[in-house]
Amino acid sequence: MVSTTARPASRPLNFWVCLGVPAIAAIILVLLELTSLDMDLATLLYDPVAGDFIGRHSYFLENILHDRAKQVVIAFSVLAIFSFIASFFMDRLKPVKRELGCLVLSLALATSFVTPVKAVTAVQCPWSLEQFGGHETYSELLSPRPHTDKPGRCWPGGHAATGFTLFALFFVLRDRRPRLARNAFVFAFALGTVFSISRMMQGAHFFSHNVWTAIFCWLICLGSYYYILYRPVSKADRVTQAETVSV
Repeated sequence: MVSTTARPASRPLNFWVCLGVPAIAAIILVLLELTSLDMDLATLLYDPVAGDFIGRHSYFLENILHDRAKQVVIAFSVLAIFSFIASFFMDRLKPVKRELGCLVLSLALATSFVTPVKAVTAVQCPWSLEQFGGHETYSELLSPRPHTDKPGRCWPGGHAATGFTLFALFFVLRDRRPRLARNAFVFAFALGTVFSISRMMQGAHFFSHNVWTAIFCWLICLGSYYYILYRPVSKADRVTQAETVSV
């Protein structure tokens, strides 16, 4: 990876893409609030005969894809923390101290924001709604919440964040290992998507909840990278590159 003493310039970062795509996705999600897409998708995953979501009591979805998979990501995060601490003392890890710090910060922020935001927004889970055998009243994200003794805790998606937080790997690797970084992006996106679909099948989240989560995780990881690792090409770097080419 990159040396902490003399870091080379970062690969160009297209902010129109990095910020524009999430912004467009957010606008689309707001407009989708005017439709019944979330409710329609949830209805497809609900079995009215059984009176429950098709994956609500699935051992694989709950015990393997939720509990065990989350534990694996947590274990990876703990390993990253210990590696970052060790980088202050071990010569072998000192060259990647900054990268490890960026990784730890990204993982921490992209997962810790979920719980307080859930408490503030108080969005109900599909399985709690009257339409799906529950007792709560549905309300759109930007609408006032109906009075209830049991406020929801379902926006954004916590399990989706467990997968999408690994966007951090893409940014940590992008300057020195671009091919590996692309693979990391695909892996994080795929894992977050699988986690999202599994929780939708269990009735824990609507579709839009998980897309919002992906947007937040991406922006958090992007921000951490920008302030910790990103080093745009300077004028001196351009001169050096030009001289190297001429030689």
